[in-house]
Amino acid sequence: MRDVKAELLTEVDEVLAPKKKLDITYLLYLLLGLTLVLGILFPKVYLSQQIYYKSRQVAKLKSEYDTLKEENKVIKASVEAIKYQNQILDTLF
Repeated sequence: MRDVKAELLTEVDEVLAPKKKLDITYLLYLLLGLTLVLGILFPKVYLSQQIYYKSRQVAKLKSEYDTLKEENKVIKASVEAIKYQNQILDTLF
């Protein structure tokens, strides 16, 4: 009687929670899936980082360009003032 109960319990236990045996094919499928996921995600992450760093460089160069344009305007105004001054001084003497 006890053996029958134990046998029934083990059978019920196997039906409710079967033991999963991991074999080499499961491992190969897992590695293949992981490789595919990394193969898809790695280029996206790499490209996103490269775009980010390039955009930072572009922003830095743009701010330097704007600064140089403003300096150029100031220098042109200074040159015009000096030319004007020289023309007035030349006519006076």
